[in-house]
Amino acid sequence: MPTGLGLSGSRGTVSAPPFGGGRTGPWALVSPGTWKMPVPLFLLSLALGRSPMVLSLEKLMGPQDTARCSPGLSCHLWDGDVLCLPGSIVSAPGPVLVPTRLQTELVLRCHQETDCDLCVRVAIHLAVHGHWEEPKDEDKFGIAADPELEEPRNAFLQAQVVLSFQAYPTARCVLLEVQVRAALARPGQSVGSVVFDCFEAALGAEVRLWSYTQPRYQKELNLTQQLPDCKGLEVRDSIQSCWALPWLSVSADGDDVHLVLDVSEEQHFGLSLYWNHVQGPTKPWWHSNLTGPQNITLNHTDLFPCLCIQVWPLEPDSVRTSLCPFREDPRAQGNLWRAARLRLLPPRGWQLNAPCSLLAEATLCWQAPGGGPCQSLVPPLSRTNVTVNKTLELPLLNAHPNLCVQQVSSWEKLQLQECLWADSLGALKDDMLLVETRGPQDNRSLCALEPSGCTPLLSRASTRAAHLGEQLLQDLQSGQCLQLWEDDLRALWACPMDKYVHQRWALVWLACLLLASVLFLLFLFKKDHVKAAAKGRAALLLYSAEDSGFERLVGALASALCQLPLRVVVDLWSRRELSAQGPLAWFHAQRHQTLQDGGVVVLLFSPGAVALCHEWLQDGAAASAPHGPHDAFAASLSCVLPDFLQGRAPGRYVGAYFDGLLHSEAVPALFRSVPVFSLPSQLPDFLGTLQRPGSPRPGRLGERAKQVSRVLQPSLDQLLQAPGAPGYPGDCTRDGT
Repeated sequence: MPTGLGLSGSRGTVSAPPFGGGRTGPWALVSPGTWKMPVPLFLLSLALGRSPMVLSLEKLMGPQDTARCSPGLSCHLWDGDVLCLPGSIVSAPGPVLVPTRLQTELVLRCHQETDCDLCVRVAIHLAVHGHWEEPKDEDKFGIAADPELEEPRNAFLQAQVVLSFQAYPTARCVLLEVQVRAALARPGQSVGSVVFDCFEAALGAEVRLWSYTQPRYQKELNLTQQLPDCKGLEVRDSIQSCWALPWLSVSADGDDVHLVLDVSEEQHFGLSLYWNHVQGPTKPWWHSNLTGPQNITLNHTDLFPCLCIQVWPLEPDSVRTSLCPFREDPRAQGNLWRAARLRLLPPRGWQLNAPCSLLAEATLCWQAPGGGPCQSLVPPLSRTNVTVNKTLELPLLNAHPNLCVQQVSSWEKLQLQECLWADSLGALKDDMLLVETRGPQDNRSLCALEPSGCTPLLSRASTRAAHLGEQLLQDLQSGQCLQLWEDDLRALWACPMDKYVHQRWALVWLACLLLASVLFLLFLFKKDHVKAAAKGRAALLLYSAEDSGFERLVGALASALCQLPLRVVVDLWSRRELSAQGPLAWFHAQRHQTLQDGGVVVLLFSPGAVALCHEWLQDGAAASAPHGPHDAFAASLSCVLPDFLQGRAPGRYVGAYFDGLLHSEAVPALFRSVPVFSLPSQLPDFLGTLQRPGSPRPGRLGERAKQVSRVLQPSLDQLLQAPGAPGYPGDCTRDGT
């Protein structure tokens, strides 16, 4: 076979790549690596005529169709076209010849040297199908045996091969008779090929080929190809329709894109801008008949990856040439993603609308009120690419305003999110989403979707779902939760939280009224003390409640500090509030208020406190549960340690320990980034640090330190003299002395 553009399919249904080894577009025939244009700069110059990158084609003179065979085969082309009637598949009664592969090549069929048409040459490869058997009726096997010869090897295998061609508006079918000596045929092996010249087709047309035998013993072969246009072939001097094509170039100037058509002033041509949709027909955007030369300006916001340009001379049967130069341009990709929209199609359909095909992944997510990321729900939507402008169904039982659809683009991972029922169902609800997992033997587990993850119900985690686990389980069992989706293994439920929010606010209001009453009574009976305390700096005392003796010592220190211009907060005086809120919530509220008022948090270190700190620092989490229902120190470590680890502690925290109970070296090094004092030996410095920054130190600071020491010393002596009192705990143990 002469050299040219060859492409072959495979046996059965063929999905063949286009001409040029699988490349598409205006330069499909250019060899890989010969030329590469920097697309981001729009330096895309396309000559619609002769170019150093085009390919020359073989010329066939005369209008006659011909057929030729490879050695070992004989073939004959029937005169004229035949009807294309494949018929149904029948069983082969013995060995038969069947087509196994189609191969195409572009050539020129010329009536004169400069009057040619594009033509498709087709090669059909044949092989033997079926096995040799002793024939009962030779006519059934297609064997034309010589009556004088009885040896099978002198017989022939014959086949009638139909070759069908379609390229709008042309449709043809030709019949080729092929035969081979039976002695040369081996079952399953190729016997050669037959070449047909040729099917005429228009430049840029899409051609489809089929091949099968009569009768048909297997599924027909098929091949689809896109033919190149004038700019991909060296045919300007041979095909007259390519003589007068305009020269088109695309260039960039800042935010503008210029389409330059360099043609003579006398030439009239048509120019069309359209969106070339992969999923569906093309969509015209702009069309005009112009006279050259022309310089057309596009704004960068008009660019899309599927925006194409088509140009043609205004002449009968002229060749149209298309160019899509913005497929890989970053600005076009960004415009496409910004133009994409998600919309709801009642009752539970949705659609992604975009001007061009968009590679994006879709997932259903749950958006809680108050901001934060939308948490993915898999299932019910799997992360697969979404077809644009196509209605998709949400596999849900019920709609909910918190259910949203997220689209993640494969280009720079841009994200598009739409809560589809926001308009019809109202604002986001403060509902809790429960994820039910079903196991064998009717076993099931439930967890609540929270920002930190899916929290198991009835767990001891310090989250809202864990605190309300029993109530949520009762709501689910009593039918108060809305089922959103289910399958054999999982289900999603939305449980309303309004009543729990109302209960919480009722308790808050009750606590506020109670607190107001207490403050009013204190104001009536201790006006002077309240006024003095209001002027002082706030101090929040934190300690580990190890035993009653140490609590008495802390109480003595707190009472003594109240005599100074300080507002002291300690859990000993807030037992009821601490029991109602829990240690962690109580400490978080008191710490926030103290630091907001410019106060200071005092960490009182003891052997038990040091041990808890070491456990947290070693394990990265609370290794043991709080020592008691009122142990605020253990609960506070989750908030205190981050301040020290992130360098926010200086100016907000002060450390202290009691003489005889702890050595200074026992305090963890992390907490030495703030002042740490020994009490009562360093009381003057300790009290000076507790003064409000910027205020002058009282002149009677030393006297006040003595007063505090006199109140503190008896409780400290009593604790040190008690049996089992702690000594210097370098290893955080009690020595019993």
